[in-house]
Amino acid sequence: MVDSGSLTTPVKLDSFHFMSIDLKSQLRSDLIKVRKDRNRLGITVLGSLLAEVRNREIELGRDLGDEDVTKVIIKSVKQRREAAEMMRSGGRSDLADKELQEMIILQEYLPAMLSESDVRAIVRNALQEGFDQLGSLMSEVMPKLQGRVDGREVNRIVREELKL
Repeated sequence: MVDSGSLTTPVKLDSFHFMSIDLKSQLRSDLIKVRKDRNRLGITVLGSLLAEVRNREIELGRDLGDEDVTKVIIKSVKQRREAAEMMRSGGRSDLADKELQEMIILQEYLPAMLSESDVRAIVRNALQEGFDQLGSLMSEVMPKLQGRVDGREVNRIVREELKL
């Protein structure tokens, strides 16, 4: 299930890891596997992700379900994407590449991403329901798209559909 390798080889997961086990348990199981494989990048990414999940549980005072864990993963992906952009603009492409590798590992745990045409269909449907302002339209479609498409991409599509 996990591809062992050097520091630069991303962790590769099979497509069945959501089917029979909750997401948090899957993360723990995958962490054990990357530790056995001595995959430093995988250990770092999954270890820090589980720490973020635990911190969120402490913050909320309850165990997190798959939906909440997915939100933590989305936040981590976004942080790594932004860090990679900043590092690349600062001339540190080596560190930017590392952040992107970490982001790829995290994305393996997210639901399948939607295509632009799927997002446009959801946005157009909301427009037909009467949501014709940017804020109200975004608040209508984002819960449906959460974790399945980047928010900046949704904003761009909404603006195009509203012709702003």
